[in-house]
Amino acid sequence: MDRGGCQMNGGGGSERSGPDRHGMITLEDLESFSEDQLSDSGNGSLEEEGENMEDDEDQDRLLHYWQDVARGHQVEVAQDMAEPIQLLTSNNQGRSQRQHIPFTLLGRKEKCGELLYEKRQYEKGHWACITMHEDTYEQSICYGFMRIMRYICQQNSIGDYLGMTLPIVTVVRTDETRTQMSHDVTVAYFLPDYHQAQPPQPTDNEIVIEIWPATTVYTRPFTGPTNEVTILDQITTMAELLDSPGVCINNSFIVAGYTNPAHSHRQNEIWFLERP
Repeated sequence: MDRGGCQMNGGGGSERSGPDRHGMITLEDLESFSEDQLSDSGNGSLEEEGENMEDDEDQDRLLHYWQDVARGHQVEVAQDMAEPIQLLTSNNQGRSQRQHIPFTLLGRKEKCGELLYEKRQYEKGHWACITMHEDTYEQSICYGFMRIMRYICQQNSIGDYLGMTLPIVTVVRTDETRTQMSHDVTVAYFLPDYHQAQPPQPTDNEIVIEIWPATTVYTRPFTGPTNEVTILDQITTMAELLDSPGVCINNSFIVAGYTNPAHSHRQNEIWFLERP
């Protein structure tokens, strides 16, 4: 099976097999959840959401929380997702501290006090990633994230929770004019520092561990939902702001998510990748 690569350079990916189509919901599918329903989720950050839920929500209630949201998107969340959901949305006895992916800030451009973009250097590291080929961006993210989520929580060679890192990134690909998005979407998870030397292997044979090379990225923050329309809009805006857009890859981009997508002011970034 041609799995291809899913590095920051936007390589290809793997084919998805049939049995895993069901029981998958991504963070993206929480988007339409109302502010009242999210009253237990603090300010919507991934770090705070689990801490606020831990004391008064057990696995079943967390599962039902996700299932209720999923029904509005015609997505079924299987019972076996209860433990992964609990692990990723609770403090997990101190084991769920979120590690932010380290980078070196190389520069930033501002105008009238507003940040237009930052230039960062991300070092070489191991990432777990899976490339999906669904009919829509949202479907690909849904199926891909749930499989990565299972890997993080237990479906790995050490059979244990690996720890969460932020952001979770998706590699999106467009045509040369950046007006149409490919259905191939890569979901990727940076391995925590203590697993970088010997990454646990996934039991899902379509999740691959890649060594992504050191990469310079130009990144711009934005708030709100992510879908094909908003992503293409952000790509267009970033291209107009860059002083030298030609130094970047022009048909592969990264969307980085830091915040619970249900929150009305969720935090995202669009990343342009500098050519090697």
